[in-house]
Amino acid sequence: MEYLIGVVLALIASVGATAAGFDRDRALYPVVIVVIAFLYALFAVIGGLHEALLWEAFPILMFVTAAILGFQRSLWWAVFGLAAHGVFDFFHAQMIDNPGVPSWWPMFCSSYDLVAAAYLAWLLRSGRVAAGTGEEVCRMQ
Repeated sequence: MEYLIGVVLALIASVGATAAGFDRDRALYPVVIVVIAFLYALFAVIGGLHEALLWEAFPILMFVTAAILGFQRSLWWAVFGLAAHGVFDFFHAQMIDNPGVPSWWPMFCSSYDLVAAAYLAWLLRSGRVAAGTGEEVCRMQ
C-alpha cells in the first residue's frame, strides 16, 4: 500500500505542479530533493539518536549537491538525484540505524522519488521543460 500511495501522490504532485506552472521555475525539483534529503535528519532528531544525525550528513550532502547541480547546470542532475534517492531509500536501513524513520517511509519515499524522477525525465525529453540554465532556455524558445 505504501508503494501505491507514493506513486499516486507523486503523480498528483507532479502533474499538479505542471498544471499550476510551478515546474516552469527550474528550482522546483531541486528543492524537492533538498526537502526529501533533510527528512532523514528530521527522523534522526525524532528518534533521539544523535549519532544517526551524523551518519545521515553524508548522504544529505550528496543529495543537496545533486540538487544544486540540477538548479545551476542541468535538471538532469535533479532526475539523477531523485532516482538515486529512490534507490537509497531501499537500502537506507541496512546502512544507517535511524530509529525515527517510520516503518512505511522507505517504500513510500522510494516510489515517490522514482515516479517524480521519471516524470521530470519525461518533461525534459519532451521539451516541455528546458534542462539547462538561462542561455540554453533562451536558445530553445
